Amino acid sequence: MFSRDDRRKYREKVHQCLDVFAQMLRESRFEFDHPLAGLEIELNIVDALGEAAMRNAQVLTAIAEPDWATELGQFNVEINVQPQDLAGDGALRLENDVRARLNHANERARSEDAHLVLIGILPTLREQDVSEGILSANPRYRLLNEQIFAARGEDLHISIEGVERLDTRADSLAPEAACTSVQLHLQVSPEMFAAHWNAAQAIAGPQVAVAANSPFLFGKELHRETRIALFEQATDTRPAELKAQGVRPRVWFGERWITSVFDLFEENVNYYPALLPLCEEEDPRAELGLGRIPQLHELTLHNGTIYRWNRPVYAVVDGVPHLRVENRVLPAGPSVADISANAAFYYGLMRMLPYDERPIWSQMSFRAAEDNLAAAARHGLDARLYWPGLGEVPAAELILRRLLPLAHEGLVRWGVHGHVADRLLSVIEGRCLTGRTGATWQVEQVRARTGDRHEALRGMTLEYIERMHTNDPVHTWDM
Repeated sequence: MFSRDDRRKYREKVHQCLDVFAQMLRESRFEFDHPLAGLEIELNIVDALGEAAMRNAQVLTAIAEPDWATELGQFNVEINVQPQDLAGDGALRLENDVRARLNHANERARSEDAHLVLIGILPTLREQDVSEGILSANPRYRLLNEQIFAARGEDLHISIEGVERLDTRADSLAPEAACTSVQLHLQVSPEMFAAHWNAAQAIAGPQVAVAANSPFLFGKELHRETRIALFEQATDTRPAELKAQGVRPRVWFGERWITSVFDLFEENVNYYPALLPLCEEEDPRAELGLGRIPQLHELTLHNGTIYRWNRPVYAVVDGVPHLRVENRVLPAGPSVADISANAAFYYGLMRMLPYDERPIWSQMSFRAAEDNLAAAARHGLDARLYWPGLGEVPAAELILRRLLPLAHEGLVRWGVHGHVADRLLSVIEGRCLTGRTGATWQVEQVRARTGDRHEALRGMTLEYIERMHTNDPVHTWDM
């Protein structure tokens, strides 16, 4: 339970952290050598029938590796891959490392009659699978659930209009557990943070269009990347009246291009009340005065309860503070090869767009970038996206004509070997030329299966898992 005094103290501490963060930026307290790339991958756990298996505690015990952790639902786990250099064959080594870790983890999971699946939303998931009782044992999740519903004062309303329509209510944030993603981290200098964040916002739409992998939720065919709308609604702390007043949601694209990383942290502090007002003993001003680097616990905790699609991250590693852009728009899967291609596309573009003499965000409105993300989530590669110099064009055309060449040049600037860059980006090209993403493959499979919808989804899921293990990219999967 949190008292009014707890909330007051936390607010004061968060503002103190923000002041110290501003001082650190002014005094150039951050060290930066060169960009590093890291990622987190969320996975679903299923049984032999392809149904959600609530066994993450047992699976993690079997895996017994420190880079694996729980996620919100008992049918979720997450692997964290440390930031590394992509130069040379680094991107290939990263892919092989992820494959080896996932193969090892899946072998261990089988000892618990479980299997790991890389997919944006588990197609076999049913409404009865996502109640409060399936939240992971970590007390933070239950506390977060209590605080979100205390703020709302009523059940969640999930309403998604797509190919079919879903309209339902939930009495916990458990539906959020349906969303499994890949989060790409890029360590950058404070001086270049704004340019990287703005660039990441500008390419969010094309990223989602070419990587869509979440067409089904609770048995309904909805958007090509339904995960975007579901995540926005499943963590919404606002009742209808606050939405009507224009109060900002906690899952947020943003509302403007920025000039400094401070802009984002300041918005988070000024716009959002605390969900988890937990104070630590550290006095950040005293730490900085003693020449030490403060952890800024309260600021980072608060930041972690605001789910920007591109989130700013402050962290201290081995006594050195650094900043990262955390890109959160991508779904998991379909294969490790596909994940690696999605990452290469993103990192390649992020090595080019932030350094343009005439930046992309000076040529397009912020609203256009936001509209691109919404269109891409709804229609995938069939979306029409706006891009300066091209106008509104099909997503595949934008990617093939403009973005893939940029991404390739960006990987060259990273120092990635040419044959590695060619192999990774050929996957993105293949999806654009065939029109096949994880989402379109799933839909084709289910529509080809007659009879009961859930049985069709289950059969498709088992086929998906089999193909996922081949590590062939999804555009090569046939019917």
